[in-house]
Amino acid sequence: MAEILVYVDHVDGAVRKPTLELLTLARRLGEPVAVALGNGAADTAAALAEHGAVKVLTADAPEFAEYLVVPKVDALQAAYDAVSPAAVLVPSSAEGKEIAARLAVRIGSGVITDAVDVEAGDEGPVATQAAFAASFTTKSRVSKGTPVITVKPNSAPVEAAPAAGAVEALAVSFGPLATGTKVTARTPRESTGRPELTEAAIVVSGGRGVNGAENFAIIEALADSLGAAVGASRAAVDAGWYPHSNQVGQTGKSVSPQLYIASGISGAIQHRAGMQTSKTIVAINKDAEAPIFDLVDYGVVGDLFDVVPQLTAEVQARKG
Repeated sequence: MAEILVYVDHVDGAVRKPTLELLTLARRLGEPVAVALGNGAADTAAALAEHGAVKVLTADAPEFAEYLVVPKVDALQAAYDAVSPAAVLVPSSAEGKEIAARLAVRIGSGVITDAVDVEAGDEGPVATQAAFAASFTTKSRVSKGTPVITVKPNSAPVEAAPAAGAVEALAVSFGPLATGTKVTARTPRESTGRPELTEAAIVVSGGRGVNGAENFAIIEALADSLGAAVGASRAAVDAGWYPHSNQVGQTGKSVSPQLYIASGISGAIQHRAGMQTSKTIVAINKDAEAPIFDLVDYGVVGDLFDVVPQLTAEVQARKG
């Protein structure tokens, strides 16, 4: 059976959820071979094996932490040369997409970014994408070389599928460009205790209808009751009511959770582009003609200041 390279996104050995989702997709195409780089790479083996990795290639060197992107591309290319995979899957983060693009150029292959599904086809993997601000769904395959595909978080379930997970050291030779861009400082992001926006299974977002930064506490309360991330529309961010890092939309972050709740958001195409691939969409808006209602699975016509607190109270009551 063909081997499928999976680039591992981890933090000091703790494997992040999008990588486990990639292993689910990789098993549809062949045998997953994981590539873990940097500090704690060897510590990822148990989690990767539990979710289907037949082999884990690891490498650690100061270059992975001290320089941007290129050392990781060098390592992934070394893994590609060692394995000769049928496809390469990479988490669709900003860094992941750059790594995938650089690798595709090096190996003379096509690249597909921001896939929301990957399946086996007669002529190679077929990727599903949302296109033109999520107005269309397309199915594509790479016609030249080994497909390099980045996949958005929440595109596949995390499924346990125990495999050997044999750990092998990956020999990496860094090229002259590897040390071209040096990391001079890092500042840890302040934790809110909520899930990462792009990876969250549930997202609760507020828009212009929230009518002030102080009122986002209502949105946060609902999110916290559901264990959700908090998002915001561009209008809310531009007004200074919520940080840009939480903006959902074409000029913000793209999310694809199992459940997306939009409160006081009209549904402009810019916002829809960032959340339209959500599995279930619920909207709360007092304007029955708001465009968001054309998109949703469930709509509530009402004042969010009445509806959202009642919803929060009901969730908390059901939780016990």
